[in-house]
Amino acid sequence: MDHLFLLDSSMQIAKTDYVSFTFFIGTMAMMAAAVFFFLELNNTSKEWRTSVLVSGLITFIAAVHYYYMRGYYLETHDSPTFFRYVDWLLTVPLMCVEFYLITKKAGGTASLLWKMILASVVMLVTGYWGEAVAPAQATLWGTLSAIAYFYIVYEVWLGDVKKLATSAGSAVASANAALGWFVLVGWAIYPLGYLIGTADGQWYASFKNIGIDMNVIYNIGDAVNKIGFGLVIYSLSRKSA
Repeated sequence: MDHLFLLDSSMQIAKTDYVSFTFFIGTMAMMAAAVFFFLELNNTSKEWRTSVLVSGLITFIAAVHYYYMRGYYLETHDSPTFFRYVDWLLTVPLMCVEFYLITKKAGGTASLLWKMILASVVMLVTGYWGEAVAPAQATLWGTLSAIAYFYIVYEVWLGDVKKLATSAGSAVASANAALGWFVLVGWAIYPLGYLIGTADGQWYASFKNIGIDMNVIYNIGDAVNKIGFGLVIYSLSRKSA
């Protein structure tokens, strides 16, 4: 049995099964992060408590979904595309909510909040459509998803979110810049996974030859982005205490 990681009496992960291993690591990492954020709520000032709570909700929702995605993959060895997009449809809009919460005192409006949420929903729905429903038109749907993604990037780096964060003070501006890097660089890992997963018959078919399972890309990206988002918010809550 030395060639297996034992999880329970019915599920095993081989040492060479990197996809299953990253599902397991993702589950445990986000579960631990959620516990940390929830336990720190009582030690957080009232001003930032909602922001830290949202960070806990993001990682908790992800941990629950990863637990089920891990089991689904171990049983079928199929990519849990549907469950993954359900997770993103809940957690990514919450990540956009964080931008509203940190800029609220500087004049962040509900209108800006809903524009960010709408853009994230469009990004995800069109991405799912291209990946799971209409893969023959993956280029079209991927382009629409990318437009929504770049709108979010624009808001964070150059638009109203950037302006509000700057006027809110150095601590919020620094936090927004850090979150902006997660959006620009960290979230870019998802289009890469999309290109690999929908490459068949598309102009970017060569992406299929990268040789990396898109689930590994997504699993690592989720853990880094969601936990990283929360840690930036947590750090801000301490600097502004």
